[in-house]
Amino acid sequence: MKRQNIRTLALIICTFSYLLIGASVFDALESKQENSQKRQLDQRKFELMRKYNLTRTGFDELEKVVLQLKPHKSGVQWKFAGSFYFAITVITTIGYGHAAPSTDAGKAFCMCYALLGIPLTLVMFQSVGERINTFVRFLLHKTKKCLGLRHTEVSMANMVTIGFFACISTLCVGAVAFSHYEGWSFFHAYYYCFITLTTIGFGDYVALQKDNALQNNPNYVAFSFVYILTGLTVIGAFLNLVVLRFLTMNAEDERRDAQQRALSREKKHRGGPATAPGPAPSPVQRHRHPGSGIAAPVGRLDPGPEARRRGLRDVYAEVLHFQTMCSCLWYRSREKMVVLPQDLSFTEALMEQGEVSPGDFFDPGVSGCVCSPHQCSAISCMSTDLHSIAPFSLCTLRRSSV
Repeated sequence: MKRQNIRTLALIICTFSYLLIGASVFDALESKQENSQKRQLDQRKFELMRKYNLTRTGFDELEKVVLQLKPHKSGVQWKFAGSFYFAITVITTIGYGHAAPSTDAGKAFCMCYALLGIPLTLVMFQSVGERINTFVRFLLHKTKKCLGLRHTEVSMANMVTIGFFACISTLCVGAVAFSHYEGWSFFHAYYYCFITLTTIGFGDYVALQKDNALQNNPNYVAFSFVYILTGLTVIGAFLNLVVLRFLTMNAEDERRDAQQRALSREKKHRGGPATAPGPAPSPVQRHRHPGSGIAAPVGRLDPGPEARRRGLRDVYAEVLHFQTMCSCLWYRSREKMVVLPQDLSFTEALMEQGEVSPGDFFDPGVSGCVCSPHQCSAISCMSTDLHSIAPFSLCTLRRSSV
């Protein structure tokens, strides 16, 4: 069975197991409290019915009126500020439920608005988050370089650590602000920020619903809007790092499978037995093909220039259709996609396309970067568990973001 299939099956099993664990814990924590609250509310209900001589029907009607008055108790919701707040909760999928369209025209427009706004917002947050990650990676690289550290590469662990503390800091800042404006405890304000920025949006705690704040406190309104949008970007950038690691693992598996299929076809074409390629060798295990500047792994059979070119073409054909949303994994030129397997240098890729000769570039270094140390930018040489790509004077690749 393919490694990707095993990983996917394991993720499905882990997800359902996680759901079962969550259900058990919430049942144990909330069930008794729910029953206790239900008994207290029923007792209070019968006391009010006896006190005011209300029938069950009359009490139910009064209850409906109270529930309908609840949104209006917080002030006007459908002026421009309140409508903007509602639009944010729609396209970010927070959906507090504190306000909802009451007219058929409003409901129809809400569906159409969400249909276009949700994917647009998701792509925007992903793209901005990826740019933030790139900028943070650049700053970390410069910081390590200024401190004179021996290894200046920015690892995935570095990025995840920075992203985690950025998320915690964002939640703490919001908790302090909302606890001040709303009168909540720090824990409840932190809970509100977490539920909001993860787009869960239960609606048990909703900001801007006290003392007609939407109309009377424009500074607080502006802060709330900016905080929600900025916080969602920070959280999205952190989640991008987690998803990026999984996508990198899948890309490596696809590359390995495509390489194995290409080698099998090559061996079958030559009439020899097909042997599965081993793991990608380290740079120390590489030697050079006679008469060329291309490094090749030790212990692999060199099928000859023409057969090797056909094998490379098969490998590229197999992996070209795998793309991700993260531009730090894949680099698109103006006309086509260049995907580099980890054990193939960028020089080999360009030679396969017939654009350069082996002597046009510097030899690959131990770090896996195929360009000259003077040509590498701070961002292009940072490790993402794939081959690094740097700008060349003979071939310009534009980095595209979604």
